[in-house]
Amino acid sequence: MSTAYPSSAYGDAYGEGPVLVEPETRRLDGVVREAAVPPLAPPWTHGSLADLPFDNAAAAPDAVVLSRKGPDGKWWDVTAAEFAEQVLALARGLVAEGLMPGDRVAVMSRTTYEWTLLDFAAWAAGLVTVPIYPTSSVYQARWILQDSGAVALLTETAGQAAALGPERERIPDLRHLWVMEKGHVERLMELGAQGARDQEVDVRRGMLGPGTLATLVYTSGTTGRPKGCVLTHGNFFAEVDNAIELLYPVFRARTSEEASVLLFLPMSHIFGRMVAIACIRARVRLGHAPSIKADELLPDLASFRPTCLLAIPYMLEKVFNTARAKAEAGGRVTSFDRAVSVARRYGEAVEAGKTGTGSGPSRALKTARAFYDPLVYRRIRNAMGGRVRYAICGGSPLGVRLAAFFAGAGIEIFEGYGLTETTGASTVTPPLKPRLGTVGWPMPGTRVRIASDGEILIAGDNVLRGYWDPSAGGVVPAAPDGWLPTGDIGELDEEGYLTITGRKKEMLITAGGKSVAPAPLENWLRSHPLISQSMVLGDGRPYITALITLDPDGITHWRRMHGKHPVPPTLLVDDPELRAVLQRAVDEANKLVSRPESIRRFTVLPVDFTEHSGHLTPSMKLRRQQIMRDFAEDVERLYER
Repeated sequence: MSTAYPSSAYGDAYGEGPVLVEPETRRLDGVVREAAVPPLAPPWTHGSLADLPFDNAAAAPDAVVLSRKGPDGKWWDVTAAEFAEQVLALARGLVAEGLMPGDRVAVMSRTTYEWTLLDFAAWAAGLVTVPIYPTSSVYQARWILQDSGAVALLTETAGQAAALGPERERIPDLRHLWVMEKGHVERLMELGAQGARDQEVDVRRGMLGPGTLATLVYTSGTTGRPKGCVLTHGNFFAEVDNAIELLYPVFRARTSEEASVLLFLPMSHIFGRMVAIACIRARVRLGHAPSIKADELLPDLASFRPTCLLAIPYMLEKVFNTARAKAEAGGRVTSFDRAVSVARRYGEAVEAGKTGTGSGPSRALKTARAFYDPLVYRRIRNAMGGRVRYAICGGSPLGVRLAAFFAGAGIEIFEGYGLTETTGASTVTPPLKPRLGTVGWPMPGTRVRIASDGEILIAGDNVLRGYWDPSAGGVVPAAPDGWLPTGDIGELDEEGYLTITGRKKEMLITAGGKSVAPAPLENWLRSHPLISQSMVLGDGRPYITALITLDPDGITHWRRMHGKHPVPPTLLVDDPELRAVLQRAVDEANKLVSRPESIRRFTVLPVDFTEHSGHLTPSMKLRRQQIMRDFAEDVERLYER
């Protein structure tokens, strides 16, 4: 079955889109066990990602493909021709420095223009890029450099380079260390201009194909050392080309306001990297914002004014909670909450209308939404730059309530699910056919299977070639039978929509033998404005409990509203009023599960879980073993009689 994108679906300016093909499903024992969607884009049989800047320059030299923020805070447009020229210059510089085809070049930086520039220049020079999170410890960075055999490293700051100084003897392959803030990227481009190396770059670029290694992306290492995922140019084409066709409103929109994406998620993570490549591929104007701190990001959003954002649920939760806190401080919280209710009902009604399970929003609901738009919804959109119409969300489940709210507020959420191993999204909410609470259908060209134990398996051309293992001779296959085990637990419904229910290794089995998935409870609690992080416990225990940390912004606002501003966090964790609020949040979360799965007791910690403390990975996942070690006494007190 298929659905055509009518021109009226996203406004007449979008024109006709591709055909939306619905999944084919397969049952086993009366349950949907497999769903597959055929590719929307043809398989890539030649060339590489290195060709994209030069193809763009040949096809549309004056098209604006990127915008670069200057020292004056203004955004300067970069045309396709200019970007290709810069890529070529930097590629020549890398060749001049003696880097050979197949050499690995590591990048340790926040999300910057130079990151994307080096990515494409390295590929043009026949090299392999290796991302390192800028927040990584010296030990983590050294491990990745050692394991990958990187011969060069580009850091954003001199401090990052200096921190690795004592470790240089333990990284024998590392011959070059360049620093962005010292102007080394520009120096490499100048070096490349000193000799005629265009032919050498052309030869190296011509040697690349879909099966050539493009990048080694290391997993976040929640349960041990990070593993290097071997991703090819063909993996990226399978992912990116189908994403561009499927998410037609984001990447193919052509209106009076051209499509644009401001990227602020880490490019060290596959999610941000994949979307950056998709923007170059589709010639969607791409900008980079190095910080996700509100005081730094909001001005960038206001000046760049993107039409689409990449986000993780935590960020959308912060946007919502901040807006509500401002309304409460201004005495408008009752009106705000009514607006939230209207938006959620409107978003749910729109979904029902699109999927044929309802008739869409009623006239009264449309009138109510129009009333609250200038009062609430427009303010939220303005906080994101004023032009945002879409958000691509991944990393963890967003939740039905928040997804419905943003949809009703005028921002369509495309929620997805994927891994580093799948080059980004394996499933995504299809336009015209959203289903709140799910992570959508398989990406075109992808198959999803549910194993007998509930584990999600993925197959497709976007699945990695294997894991990097120098001791085993290079690459160890990750999916020898074609199906990649994800470690996640999920379910497919009758129409092929996937719902994530937990992590296989994180499933708790109580002393009474009850299996409990902690993720739904944790995600619900984390969406509360006063809660930063939560971790559900109970493996081998008589009942379920939880550790809760406080959100700094949320608790500051709560203290101010309740006259408790001077109270230090160490005393606040036992405050009866605060515990009563948190107990109500726990009670609401418990409505999601049965009695044996519900949280019986919780404790509030005086500190937050952070990456710096070692309790979160760079992608905001809980390091459960470390948390259990560091808060062992708190855990034991939860089970004292």
